[in-house]
Amino acid sequence: MFSPRPTRCSGRRQSSRVTGRKSLAGTPTGLLFSPRRTSLASRSTPTRVQSYSTSEALHFDVQTFGSSLPVKVMEALTMADADDQISVKVDESGWAWMVCGERLIIWKICQTAVAKLSVCKGLQLPTSEFVYYADLISISSPSPLETSTVQSISVMAVAPEGTARFWPSLAHEGNYAETVVDMGENLCNFVVAVRGGSFIVSSYKGQLMRLGADLSGKPLQRALQQGQGVLSGIGRRVSSLFGMLAPLTNNNLHSVLWVGETGCLYTLTTCGLSKWEVDEVTEHQVLSWDSSRALTESVADAIWVSRTTLYMNVVLRYFVRLDGLVVLAAAWHPSDSPCLAYFCLVTLLDNGNNISEELSVEVTKYNPPFQSEDALQAMRLLLPLASSPAAFLYNEELVFACSTGTGRGGLPEEKIPFNTPGDRLRGGGCCANLPVFFSQNSGLVAVVARESASMLPDTMEDSLCFSLAGAGPEATAMETPTRMEPVAQEDKTKLLKAAFLQFCRNDLVGAQDMTDELFPPEGDGDGEVGGELDLVVTRINLDLVDDYPASDPRWAESVPDESAGFPLTSLIILHQLEDKMKAHGCFMDFLLQVGLLDRLGQTTVRSSPMATRLLLCEHAEKLQAAMALKNHHAKHSELVNRAILIALRKSNATVSTSLTAADVFFREVSQISSVFECLLEEEERTLKENPVDSVKWAEVVLSVNTIIKDMLQAAGQYRDTKASLYRASESTTAEPEYIPWTASSGLGGVRTVIARQHEVILRDVYPHADSELRNGLIEQLTALLDVLLGGYVAQLTSLRPGRPGQQDHYITLEMEYTQRRSELLAPLLELGQYQWVAALAEKYCDFDILVQMCEQTDNQNRLQHYMAKFADQNFADFLFRWYMEKGKRGKLLSQPIAQHQQLASFLQSHEHLSWLHHIHVHDFSSAHKTLYGQANMETRYFVKKKILLALSKLTALASDMPEAVMKKQNTHQWTPHITT
Repeated sequence: MFSPRPTRCSGRRQSSRVTGRKSLAGTPTGLLFSPRRTSLASRSTPTRVQSYSTSEALHFDVQTFGSSLPVKVMEALTMADADDQISVKVDESGWAWMVCGERLIIWKICQTAVAKLSVCKGLQLPTSEFVYYADLISISSPSPLETSTVQSISVMAVAPEGTARFWPSLAHEGNYAETVVDMGENLCNFVVAVRGGSFIVSSYKGQLMRLGADLSGKPLQRALQQGQGVLSGIGRRVSSLFGMLAPLTNNNLHSVLWVGETGCLYTLTTCGLSKWEVDEVTEHQVLSWDSSRALTESVADAIWVSRTTLYMNVVLRYFVRLDGLVVLAAAWHPSDSPCLAYFCLVTLLDNGNNISEELSVEVTKYNPPFQSEDALQAMRLLLPLASSPAAFLYNEELVFACSTGTGRGGLPEEKIPFNTPGDRLRGGGCCANLPVFFSQNSGLVAVVARESASMLPDTMEDSLCFSLAGAGPEATAMETPTRMEPVAQEDKTKLLKAAFLQFCRNDLVGAQDMTDELFPPEGDGDGEVGGELDLVVTRINLDLVDDYPASDPRWAESVPDESAGFPLTSLIILHQLEDKMKAHGCFMDFLLQVGLLDRLGQTTVRSSPMATRLLLCEHAEKLQAAMALKNHHAKHSELVNRAILIALRKSNATVSTSLTAADVFFREVSQISSVFECLLEEEERTLKENPVDSVKWAEVVLSVNTIIKDMLQAAGQYRDTKASLYRASESTTAEPEYIPWTASSGLGGVRTVIARQHEVILRDVYPHADSELRNGLIEQLTALLDVLLGGYVAQLTSLRPGRPGQQDHYITLEMEYTQRRSELLAPLLELGQYQWVAALAEKYCDFDILVQMCEQTDNQNRLQHYMAKFADQNFADFLFRWYMEKGKRGKLLSQPIAQHQQLASFLQSHEHLSWLHHIHVHDFSSAHKTLYGQANMETRYFVKKKILLALSKLTALASDMPEAVMKKQNTHQWTPHITT
């Protein structure tokens, strides 16, 4: 566990003594620790503390952790004087220790109701003129600490000056040995237990010593094996994170981390991060990474974007997670007014022997006014669960809950104060997957998310619980059958909803347990088309987006009795849609956190298989489209209402007297695309019934275009911005062809609708429109065509990897795409809408349209621009072939100098023209060879052969060919038989 000290010391030993004990900041300190005066309830799980600390917290409770403090801890607190600095560390193994002056107390956090049964030992620390901190103590055991006996636990304590005291067994307080760690004049700042019963001791200047003991218990020490030193490979030209121009002498060590599972030791200095692989006897440095520039630039970009000067401070600690190392950094800029300190969490990905260049920076919402570097260095970081992005920052006065930003879940960001009179946080750590802190007033406390702080919209909890009541007492009690008992798919849907509800109430452990029971990680069928997991997940998400708003009293008679949906609260349709969007986001977080998202396979959609993740994305896209349509409802109420009525009539939906047609239509979000065809029908009716010169005749087309365009663009924007949320994992096998709903064909399909609108605009409306209306129509049509062509590209991209059996389909689809693209853009080219044609043709690489446009406008400069822009796609070769096919050989051979090399390469397969290009560029030697070869190949026409030979001789004369070679060439000329 990482627990660096909040110090402001330079790391040099103080030479003079002062009154009172020195803190490592070099100033006297006298903090009186008030013992806990009230008895805290003893139970195995945290219980709520009725104190001031929860009064300002909306989403969290502060609860006691474990039983009452041991008697020795209470006595030490009572006897502490003003000169005694108190520091506490909580280890994930369940052990804790407190340094109070020069006394060390180690105890096992008791999870029973009887506190006196807990193990607690008091040890005397070596005398020191500096203040001890809990980071200078560590414990070790041959067996896991969680189950170790007090006899098997050894203790290492090191004074800041370097005096080390080693207890081979915690059971014998008086049996210890001492040595002095050779750090020169540098002060020690961390002690961590590693393999082989040994310990690593570090100094502020990055020195690392390995301490152990021989068979007699005598301490042994040696410098850590590290090649060229702790900072090898980092370089001196990097800028310090304490200031862009800070000297290397300020390169302090801020953090040391031991990861027992992998046997890796990490150190974080001002300028770099290093990594060692440590075994029982030896160690080997495998990584030394210059973190200064990468962290500085990443944090600067995340906060200020355009800043070039940044004063940063890497504050105190980083912590290992399953998906990376997390660095707590604080940044500020002196010229800002007000000058704020921005606390950021930077996630680094350890790839073994290197750190990935991709950094994830999460700027938290805790931005206090900048006071001093000292205040920033007092902030610490806890990450209770490696599988969760939840994070907690803390200092003596507060805890701030936030997220690392690397996952899709996380806690609401909130500050929890501990600054009432007499209270301070004296340390902490992670235990039982909870953030545990030592409060001066309350002892060990855990910060736990309140169940009422649900991620779902208001009152969704009650409605969901009511709907789950129909699943029977098991579901109501949120229990799952044993694995041996078969569970019907319908019941699994309800039980997974119950697990989802637990997750929304911040009970991740309970949700995970229930999910594992329903869908064991080793379960069969993952990834199959129509697998049970995919069907259940799809059903729940569909229930979310198509939910009946049962809490809306107008729907009371229309909600089916058997509905097990997620009733929402808002009486306003738009708010209901927004609530559904929030619920979908929570559901995606749930699937990710409980490990179901990467296990999803395929589902049948529109008679074709589709990745289930992409179907979930489609549901969210349709929610966005529905919100866009609802926004237009007020602006174009008559048009939208008529289209809605047509859609409801086609689906045979009934509208009760207490509801409007819009209520019924917007409830079933999954069918929102049915409105497109209905809008076109209403548009065509209006065009027929109104004269061409009427205002309504033009407005209806513009309105329909705007509505369809905004709906499709809202869906597409969500798909693009949230792509990472629905992206397949690297281990996912080949997925089926992806046909977005915005690229659906057939009756009522989006492609069909856009193609139909394309025809209506250009055939029926454009010829009768004035210039202003024409410009508006073409702009809208361009946006619609962008959606249509983008759908083809997405579909082709899903087939591009060349999957077995898909190559023929890919070729057929590509031909269809090319043909449709030409058919849609050619009419715009004929109308002279070059601006819009160019935009689409460039985006979708329609080279034929681009060449035609440049020829029509005689714009050679644009052609040259395209040859440079699309050089990697062989635009030049396409242009040359186009000239050949159109018989424009003069233009082919009159290319500018920049294209001569490409043209020469192209003409290698067209020798009947290449000699002309050679002559044009004065390469007479190559022209001679080409003509001579052409003449030798000519066997039918004597006159043609004679002309070619004559031209060959002329080019030879014009070349720089030596006269002797030319004569030799002429003597070898021969005249083959000419066929008559």
